[in-house]
Amino acid sequence: MYNTSFIKKILLAATVVLLYSCDKDFNAIGDNLIGDDHFGLEAENYDVVAYNQEITPIQSNGLIVNALGIYDNPVLGTTTGNFATQVTLASYAPTIGDEPEIVSVVLSIPYFSHATSVTTNTDGTTTTAYALDSIYGAPEGKIKLSVYESGVQMRATSVENGTQVGQLYNTDMDTNLDGNYINFDAKKVGNRLNDRNIAFENDEFFFNSNEITDVTTGTDGKDVTTKVAPEMRLNLNKTFFFDRILKAPAAKLATADVFQEYFRGLYFKVEKSGSLPSNMALLNFAQGKITIKYKALTDITTDDPKLKDDRTLVINLTGSTASLLNDVKDPTYLSTIQNAKQTGDDRLYLKGGQGSLAVLELKDFAAKLETIRANKWMVNEANLVFHIDADQMAVKGADNLQAKEAKRVYLYDLDNNIPIVDYTADGTSSITSDPRMTKVIYGGIINVDATTKRGTTYKIRLTSHIRNLIKDATAKNVRLGLVVVDDINVVASNKLKLKNSVISEAPRATVLNPLGTVLFGGTSTVTDANRLKLEIYYTKPN
Repeated sequence: MYNTSFIKKILLAATVVLLYSCDKDFNAIGDNLIGDDHFGLEAENYDVVAYNQEITPIQSNGLIVNALGIYDNPVLGTTTGNFATQVTLASYAPTIGDEPEIVSVVLSIPYFSHATSVTTNTDGTTTTAYALDSIYGAPEGKIKLSVYESGVQMRATSVENGTQVGQLYNTDMDTNLDGNYINFDAKKVGNRLNDRNIAFENDEFFFNSNEITDVTTGTDGKDVTTKVAPEMRLNLNKTFFFDRILKAPAAKLATADVFQEYFRGLYFKVEKSGSLPSNMALLNFAQGKITIKYKALTDITTDDPKLKDDRTLVINLTGSTASLLNDVKDPTYLSTIQNAKQTGDDRLYLKGGQGSLAVLELKDFAAKLETIRANKWMVNEANLVFHIDADQMAVKGADNLQAKEAKRVYLYDLDNNIPIVDYTADGTSSITSDPRMTKVIYGGIINVDATTKRGTTYKIRLTSHIRNLIKDATAKNVRLGLVVVDDINVVASNKLKLKNSVISEAPRATVLNPLGTVLFGGTSTVTDANRLKLEIYYTKPN
């Protein structure tokens, strides 16, 4: 009979050793998990044709997170992220009450954050210090933020050639000047709603990492203190919401479809705050809400017929959305992706959002397939190792910061816009606290130099993909796509506004990610040590 306690101890010890070997920068995660001991195996390297492809305006509705702010990437250029969303009442057909008096209107959107320390105060309460996650650019960056009523009714479907299809909203829908095309910026309504005379709520807005303390009055009349993790807090114009919501005809608040026609949503617009450095955050706007606090005549008969009680009405930031991205690309970057050589580029520019991807063709390997089959070589492992152009990525911007590097790249079947089999077959879970860092054997996680703390390579295993091409003579040697991603678990694709002969879609995960990187390609002008190659380890029969 096995000693269960002993087995648990052994498993715990093994887990600790595994976690200890993986540092917080994901330095070479997965490199030593399998297949790196190639003793007795014979390696063959094959040339790879790799070239750039621009991602033109792309579908950006329904994303799980959206960029808000301005990110100055010293290598790739400046990205401005605006946002549009429908709103919904938390409860339809609300009873507003008689003679309402508005008290406050507050917009709140939680930030991605994690606690760094907890301090116990002299009165026994605690204060938690937080660090914000998914912030790009200057740590103390500021932006001019304006929130408007949107004039665009965002529909879930549209009619195309007589057929009802899903309505698409694209990244360029607040800059395009085509009169037949939606322009959220041109259709914003009235003045900005966050018009309080407090700079950090509008003209010099910043993503504040401080814990928030809310004090309310309990039913017993005593103060109730609540601590809230960092979030955006904006006071919105009370007169607007009094007229638009509290004094609205009851029919306008009765159902979702009528309300969405009546109040079409919000448009978030960002601009530079003078000459101040800026930054950008990824936000889950669906967790946001507008809380209207007001007073109305009490329903309870009292000696005072004018007695009013406190009431709350909540508007949620849910419904159709659009991530609106405007890039001012670095001239070298723009020229390279718009003049890509399908015979191969010496540098591969990957950038999320309305950015760029790389196309890979394994022509050299395909030309040798018959020889491999005839000689009955068995594939033990196949890899693509992408070397980062460290010199380009080391460039600093006006804020003296280097470009933030993408933690991960994603290799997929570009011809069919689906994952390759190695991705699908990899069931490994994350060995860090980040749930986005799964599939560590398939890889694509950045390897970081221990001294410089900057990226060196990304490694993708495509062993099963290569084995299938060898075993099945009818299998198509598809083109492969490579993009930067934020979450490896998102594999759906979004449609491009302007399709071409190479790409008509791009992975949704790259639309979510504002970052980028520069990799060495597979041309002969690249030094052998950095050149992109398909590396296969075989067992060759005697």
